[in-house]
Amino acid sequence: MALKRSLVPQSVYRRQLAARLKELRGATGLTLTEVATQLELNQSSLSRIENGERGTTLILTRALLDLYGVTDEDQRADVLDLVRADKEQQKPWWRKYSTVLTPTRYDGYLALEAGATHLANYQPMLVPGLLQTEDYARTVITQMRNDLSPPQIEALVRVRMERQKSRLGGEAPAELWAILDEAVLRRSIGSAQVMCDQIRKLMEASEQPNITVQVLPFTLGAHPGLYGPFVILTFAAPTPNLVWLENPRNSVYLESPSDVDNYATIFDQLRASAPEPAETRTLMARISKELKE
Repeated sequence: MALKRSLVPQSVYRRQLAARLKELRGATGLTLTEVATQLELNQSSLSRIENGERGTTLILTRALLDLYGVTDEDQRADVLDLVRADKEQQKPWWRKYSTVLTPTRYDGYLALEAGATHLANYQPMLVPGLLQTEDYARTVITQMRNDLSPPQIEALVRVRMERQKSRLGGEAPAELWAILDEAVLRRSIGSAQVMCDQIRKLMEASEQPNITVQVLPFTLGAHPGLYGPFVILTFAAPTPNLVWLENPRNSVYLESPSDVDNYATIFDQLRASAPEPAETRTLMARISKELKE
């Protein structure tokens, strides 16, 4: 399995730019060494640009386009627009929270999530961050990040709430399909009231046209999702999709087609095994009622 343990690409635009520049160089038959020699560049730097590990400048991009014989003005403009868009996305709203995001590479995930058109999230233990209430999020972060001070915990709570507004609201909201294990609803996170409020939020969110929530009941028994949580991020073409696996200190992403296809198959199996969204709301309402008794 291809695990990427370096920091994730900083923007969807950079991934598109990297693929485009590599494609244009390939069409000329030039090697990285030949391009680096002709433009008097460091070959390692050029390789990192083509791999999406670093950005580039308009001046260098124009030089590359000249060398690759790209004369069509529209084609040149498209590539240069990707350079500008990548630079603009290096100023994200979450940068002010970088001190509490960097340790778990959460900032890398936010950069990817910001450009995704569809998110397929399987969670066997917790409500997905995009659907958490403020009190639920605060309780989870407090218990899972005992290395943080109260102000830092509040900063992460604010990040979570801003994520929800940014990705699930506005003019172009992402589509979210969340599949939860029944254990997520049964596990007491905070008080009974916190859990009731959280379940109510899940029910209300599931009524929105861009959000689907399903719950795998205990009666299902063993299923393919027992390996653990994951998120599949889908991007507009030509950017390839990827899978994000979050860990306490070393979150990773998978981008090879075989890995992404494998997780997509697992998600499809879980989706087919879970009750329909309407039935899920009925289950959630029953659990909420039990909490109040």
